Amino acid sequence: MSTTDDLTRLADLHRSGALSDDEFAQAKARVLNERVLREQPPLAGALNGLHRSRSDRWLGGVCGGLAQASGMAPWLWRLGFALFTFFGGAGLLVYLLLWIFVPQEPVWVPAAR
Repeated sequence: MSTTDDLTRLADLHRSGALSDDEFAQAKARVLNERVLREQPPLAGALNGLHRSRSDRWLGGVCGGLAQASGMAPWLWRLGFALFTFFGGAGLLVYLLLWIFVPQEPVWVPAAR
């Protein structure tokens, strides 16, 4: 199925009332983001898809973003960073670097009509 078909199907669902405005905007963004990621090499797609989470965060959202990108539970990332911090301090350094250089998850705002 092509991107155009997916977007048309989503628009039909939105018009019929099966999807709210927010659900439609999120689904549309997901379809468009997947298309961009498919066109890139796997490593570049994974790195470009990495964002700090806005919803699943304790400090900077790094572990929540890594969990979304990798499919692992965020508590595993938090545990890993804590262990590496207690055993040599590398976890804190890596966490701070990711907090600084990884962009925050974009906010998807529905387009005005």
